[in-house]
Amino acid sequence: MNEDASNATSTASREIVMERVLDAPRELVFKVWTEPEHVAKWWGPDGFTNTVHEMDARPGGVWRFIMHGPDGTDYKNKIVFVEVVKAERLVYDHVSGPLFHVTVTFEEHGDKTKLTSRMVFETAAELEKVVKEFNAIEGAKQHLGRLAEYLATVS
Repeated sequence: MNEDASNATSTASREIVMERVLDAPRELVFKVWTEPEHVAKWWGPDGFTNTVHEMDARPGGVWRFIMHGPDGTDYKNKIVFVEVVKAERLVYDHVSGPLFHVTVTFEEHGDKTKLTSRMVFETAAELEKVVKEFNAIEGAKQHLGRLAEYLATVS
């Protein structure tokens, strides 16, 4: 078994993987994922808004923002970028709790982009908790749906 397959097997019980083909070129998808003036307009599940305090999309850079829930709850977030390969790959750590590691890939798919997001939690129990408490899988689907809708307004 190669290292990637072995790693995927070892994390399967504690990860959420989402894929979506977006009707936009990957350079644009990457741009709206990494520039605060764009990400503030679509990030998060349906009904959420965002206040971005800083976003420095480079290795070691910090992204601090507040997601404002439709019920008025504020969710403070801090992310640290680990790897940034323009229009190809983002790797970052969500360090404000719950803790998780994210890899996002942007693949050319004709004139569209296949986006794959892999969130890996520290434990299977932590994954189960965010799925139950925050409806994380449905939220991730809505999140990518909002991205697709936003791309239609800027592409």
